[in-house]
Amino acid sequence: MGQPEPSTLAVVPFHFWSVTFFVFGCIVGSFLNVCIHRMPLGQSIVTPSSYCPHCQYQIPGYLNIPLITWLWLRGRCANCAAPISPRYFAVELLTGLLFLATWLRFGAKGFAPPIIYCVLLAGLIVATFIDFEHFIIPDEITLGGMVVGVVLSGLFPEIHGGTKAAHGLRDAAIGAAVGGVLVYGILRLGKLLFGQHRVTLPAPSVVTFTENEMLLPMGPVSYEELFYRQSDVVAFRAARVELVDRCYRDVDVQLSPSRLRVGSDEFDPGTVPHLEALTDSLVLPREAMGFGDVKFMAAIGAFLGWPAVLFSLMVSALLGSVVGVTLILCKRREWSSRLPYGPYIALAAIIWLFERGTIGAWLSGR
Repeated sequence: MGQPEPSTLAVVPFHFWSVTFFVFGCIVGSFLNVCIHRMPLGQSIVTPSSYCPHCQYQIPGYLNIPLITWLWLRGRCANCAAPISPRYFAVELLTGLLFLATWLRFGAKGFAPPIIYCVLLAGLIVATFIDFEHFIIPDEITLGGMVVGVVLSGLFPEIHGGTKAAHGLRDAAIGAAVGGVLVYGILRLGKLLFGQHRVTLPAPSVVTFTENEMLLPMGPVSYEELFYRQSDVVAFRAARVELVDRCYRDVDVQLSPSRLRVGSDEFDPGTVPHLEALTDSLVLPREAMGFGDVKFMAAIGAFLGWPAVLFSLMVSALLGSVVGVTLILCKRREWSSRLPYGPYIALAAIIWLFERGTIGAWLSGR
């Protein structure tokens, strides 16, 4: 289904399409940069046309040529000379190279598989760069990816190794279900077992809560790093608590994004700009994986099937652990820093996409 005849592919030299996929990939990469910048801000990715975020200069077409323009302008805006992040060039080049690699790897099987896998790769690239910067993966990528993966699997079941639409839909549905249910179960289990951790302080220590961060003896921790969900809570027993207009002694304190409880009194955290507490330990929320990662894994399962979910889960955990420990040892990451997990899921999925035959043969001992 959807497989072109060999004679159709033979009309044009194979590497004409190699060049086409690379150039088209760079063009798509330019659009992905728009998605990466605008999606987390809730802005339209269609209008307005590309503009400089510093001076609002509308970029004309002849200054919006992938790769070439960034190099020609030496990474600066043509109007105000403000620096343009190297990320724009990197995304365009990465997308072009991945599209080229997809054609070289799967082009002999026809046009459908490489084009569909390019759609998947585009989503993985956007998710990776947004997660690195904002620690989120937009629903347009995750939920949208699930829908697109299921639909394309029904239209082109060969991406799952099937021949009928029912086979493709079945494999996509199973992949999405395994990705969602399995990873969600792991998320909940991890929250139950490791969702909190106790920090012991040099007794007794003054902990200060400001409008934006918590000041510990070992350094500041922003609330963005502490509170990933509305249900997350910082809890501790304080020998003394001082607010602007009152003082407490020997009380329990609980702070969440929506509520501050000191003893039996409750406050809106937004109305308490400053709090000092004397304590010897705190219980802080901890999160290894977010719900966006669950939906992200389900989308990958819809495109690549349930074996890709299991592989991506294991390999991404290994990659994330190695990177996290390395950053800590190199003192590039603080003890409280949050590590985005989506990029490691994406990298593991790409490894599976290109090497699943080799991986399957190695696992089976052949």
